Amino acid sequence: MYGSWAGRKACAAFGAMAVLALAGCTSADGGGPGEGTRAEGGRPAGSGAYWVDPRTSAARQVAAYVRDGERENADLIRRIAGRPVGEWIVPEDPEASVAGVTGAAEKAGRQAVLVLYNIPHRDCGQFSKGGAADGAAYREWLEGVARGIGDRRATVVLEPDALLHLVDGCTPEEFHEERYDLLKGAVERLKRQPGARVYVDAGNAGWQSPDALREPLRRAGVEEADGFAVNVSNFQTTAASTDFGRRLSAEVGGKPFVIDTSRNGNGPYDGGDPALDWCNPPGRALGEPPTTDTGDPLVDAYLWVKRPGESDGDCRGGPKAGAWWPRYALELARASG
Repeated sequence: MYGSWAGRKACAAFGAMAVLALAGCTSADGGGPGEGTRAEGGRPAGSGAYWVDPRTSAARQVAAYVRDGERENADLIRRIAGRPVGEWIVPEDPEASVAGVTGAAEKAGRQAVLVLYNIPHRDCGQFSKGGAADGAAYREWLEGVARGIGDRRATVVLEPDALLHLVDGCTPEEFHEERYDLLKGAVERLKRQPGARVYVDAGNAGWQSPDALREPLRRAGVEEADGFAVNVSNFQTTAASTDFGRRLSAEVGGKPFVIDTSRNGNGPYDGGDPALDWCNPPGRALGEPPTTDTGDPLVDAYLWVKRPGESDGDCRGGPKAGAWWPRYALELARASG
């Protein structure tokens, strides 16, 4: 459902055309390196806290449109390419992948947003099935992630769907205890890195009532985490997500949360099969740009965790999960005004 196995080793040479199309390692709001990076109350200060990867599929698409003279399309995709997005960490060589991303972000005076999506038995065999072979393989992979972070700053969204698929029964009962142990262990291991902020994925406002997640989040280590994440890869509005997050926060000791606003500009889709409302729905739009200036003390940040323009899966004519889909990216950008 969420897969975007596009590990990046960014801030490397991207080619003259791409550099012209997208100015590399800048803030989400166009500020220069070093702007808005001080820590205030444990959170990165300012809306430019996050690093923009100059080598995303969106950035390459901008360069291609510029090369082909398609200026209108290039301008539309810049609405995606110019924003910081989640770096979904590949299963192979996580230490090098994470070190490349966090190192580039550090050089730019920013921090990276990392998405860990490698839990065993991932996605219940659906579009993004896969993950580590077993618990031991996952712990080894996670160790590489932690070494890659080192003492650099990073915001980590931990295992989209993993907790929800325990609660909704999608993941077989025989794997539940191990998954709770892996999630809790992941929080504990990542929090040993001094600059890491960790948010456990906790579903979305269209799923279940917050009280259904109280005990699962506790077992997954939310008390040791910096908070939880809502609306990852989903389309619930920011207002609905904030309300859901605030009610869930009250269930777990007042923990703060982050909201994925990448594609929620027009809210959720309700014009087709409800079972596929989440999968490449038409008529959606980009949401609020990533920022830590949310105006709500419980909302640590708006993030683009899901990378806009990358497919949810091979539904509604889309390519495989995580693949770049130019047509959908243009639709999202055009609908955002």
